[in-house]
Amino acid sequence: MNSILLVYTWLHVAISLLGIGSGFVVIWGLITDKRLDGWTKFFLTTTVLTSVTGFGFPADHFMPSHALGIISLVVLALAVIARYPRQLLGAWRWIYVIAAVAAQYLNFFVLIVQAFQKVPALKATAPTQTEPPFVIAQLAALVLFFLLGIFAVIRFRPGAQRQ
Repeated sequence: MNSILLVYTWLHVAISLLGIGSGFVVIWGLITDKRLDGWTKFFLTTTVLTSVTGFGFPADHFMPSHALGIISLVVLALAVIARYPRQLLGAWRWIYVIAAVAAQYLNFFVLIVQAFQKVPALKATAPTQTEPPFVIAQLAALVLFFLLGIFAVIRFRPGAQRQ
């Protein structure tokens, strides 16, 4: 790996981890009915940048990661439209919540994939990512984010308070 690609990879990983970390803060805010405007802008920005920078890696054909990046950008566009131009009014509240949680899930999904590819102990347990440890990790993440999404939709009522 040449030095430019190495720096680009580290930048992409750093942005991704910042997006994932801030995403959990934002989801906590949704569940506790707090807008967390600064955290939300940071989360949406870093998560968009994660998807966009993912397309900068060399590839000679369309890959599943490209499809996931496109899906993520569509979900993020919904979140941004719901949050800012539509100001969470009416159905845009739950559209925003579901889109934000889905965007976080997609980032976390990729984190699990990368962990099982790059961490030797995890790779040994699921070298082809079809083995039970990988499947269980992905299923657990899906269930967790589904439940977080339900709680967030129920609890987040931005008209009641502003932060």
